[in-house]
Amino acid sequence: MNNNSGITLRAVGLGLILIPINCYWIMYTEMVWWAQFPTTMSLFFNVIFCLAVIIPINLLFRRISPKLSLDQRELLVIYIMLCMASAVASHDNLQVLIPMIGHAFWYDTPENEWKDTFWEYIPNWLSVRDKNILTGYYEGESSFYNIDYIKAWLRPAVPWIGFITVLLSVMIFINVILRKQWIEREKLAYPIIQLPLEMTRNYGITFFKNRMFWIAFGIVSVIDVVNGFNYLYPSVPLIGFRSRDISYLFTEKPWNAIGWTPLSIYPFVVGLGFLMPIDLSFSCWFFYLFRKSQRIFGSIAGVHSLPGFPYDRQQSLGAYIGLSIFAIWANRHYFIEILRKAIGLRSSIDDSGEPMSYRKAVIFALIGFVLLCSFFVNAGMSIWVAITAFGVYFALSTGITRMRAESGAPAHDLHFMGPDYMIPAITGTRILGATNLTILSYFFAFNRAHRSHPMPHQLEAFKLCERTGLDSKKIVLIMILSVIVGGFSSFWAYLNDVYKVGSGGSFAWQPYNRLQQWLTYPSPPDYIATIFMGIGALFTFFLMFMRMKFFWWQFHAVGYAVSGADDWCMNWLWVSLLISTVIKWIILRQGGIKSHRKAIPFFLGLVLGEFIIGSIWSIIGLSLGIRTFVFKDW
Repeated sequence: MNNNSGITLRAVGLGLILIPINCYWIMYTEMVWWAQFPTTMSLFFNVIFCLAVIIPINLLFRRISPKLSLDQRELLVIYIMLCMASAVASHDNLQVLIPMIGHAFWYDTPENEWKDTFWEYIPNWLSVRDKNILTGYYEGESSFYNIDYIKAWLRPAVPWIGFITVLLSVMIFINVILRKQWIEREKLAYPIIQLPLEMTRNYGITFFKNRMFWIAFGIVSVIDVVNGFNYLYPSVPLIGFRSRDISYLFTEKPWNAIGWTPLSIYPFVVGLGFLMPIDLSFSCWFFYLFRKSQRIFGSIAGVHSLPGFPYDRQQSLGAYIGLSIFAIWANRHYFIEILRKAIGLRSSIDDSGEPMSYRKAVIFALIGFVLLCSFFVNAGMSIWVAITAFGVYFALSTGITRMRAESGAPAHDLHFMGPDYMIPAITGTRILGATNLTILSYFFAFNRAHRSHPMPHQLEAFKLCERTGLDSKKIVLIMILSVIVGGFSSFWAYLNDVYKVGSGGSFAWQPYNRLQQWLTYPSPPDYIATIFMGIGALFTFFLMFMRMKFFWWQFHAVGYAVSGADDWCMNWLWVSLLISTVIKWIILRQGGIKSHRKAIPFFLGLVLGEFIIGSIWSIIGLSLGIRTFVFKDW
């Protein structure tokens, strides 16, 4: 590793040191305190805070000796490493998987009959069954640092971390194939990388000298400091308002069908929304209200009482799959050239500057796909179910990655929608059988909500490489290394905490209760849900077609995909995105692109101010063992 590539031993070493610290921070705040949730948004504020701490220290070293300081590329290596590890440790990844490992064996009762229903279908090598090991885990007041505990947990941890490593590696290989088209040819926006890019440019000197930045930073810092003291001392006045549900204003039919509708304003969301293309920020809140209107019209039509109506999540699932299908179809000639290159035929595409040759990327992706399927087949799943499940998963992952690359939405989620939902909904549960349903339940571990999906972070890493000259070939290995270290760090951090405070089962109740329902009451195909998935996909095709044909068309399919009223995040974001859309529209209309560029540091200041002050409150609470103010309560 050398400085010419931007990847140095000191940068990688510092990243490896920070990964366990970050994993512990994430686990404690999200699972012990159930607060802040740094990994339920697109831009992980814990990673940005680490950058914000490193940069002034780095400037001090630069004053002492320039050779001691890290340059922009080295700082971005640390950023990329922490993003990958944070995605592994996240609220929608290992925080879901780890509780599932022992849950079925601790919570079995004569009433639920889990032992007789599905114990036999859970592989020993993927679970912990010994209640002597699990007692401290669930009851707390114990210590993980017992050799028997460590050995027992290593048995499932090693194969699961291996699985996660292969899973994320396949995403990297897919991103290698997509990189040129989505970064160089289509030049998608990638708004999420703008803050770390500006923070690290020229050692951060230019960015941190901007007056507009400091005005915004000061405003939100004062707000969050005051609100932090309000949390500890209620006599201090609260500035602003958050989480005000306005559904109580609508008491008459059909308006009362809108359901829970929070009115919340978050400065950092306003800042991130300003970085989005204006048609996309507009589409996010427009389609949120559009989905609410579906409920109202459903009430008028008398179908509002239909279970699941208006099937928001199913529409969003179909929309994400539709985005993936449309992206592949629209770029079919590009993918044909990739395939020709991979099999050694003459191709118009040059892969000499890619992170790896297209042949290697295709071969490694196929090998990884086979390994993933083999992992679940070895656990008991039928081959056709494994192939279908991972095919759906990577199609969904590609759609989410496309959405993030285009929009940079501050957060995105799709609760309980993945292959583990889609396949039983289409086929019915009876045809799958008990073994397939049991093993398919483990897909819930990385399909619970998709808020911290790793694949968009990988493509954003390649975009950072393209912008800064960072060696993309070596960054592939660095990302894989970060996944492995992040996996072991996450297991350690989670188990260290839970053996102290105990566990109530966490997210594991959801897949196992669903599995019990599947096995106890086998169901036929859910035709209505399947139809709404198809409606979501078809409406996405329509929106993308209109966008390609008409320049004036402002309704973007990405906004439709991300804005389901049943999806958690957009409920909190829509007002802030509406505000940022209006502000951006006024600035562009009155001052043009020049005024827009001048305003960007102000909105970056809104983001960084909340991230830093919010992180400081979190660290104070962590240090003192008390709950503190949360600037992000979703």
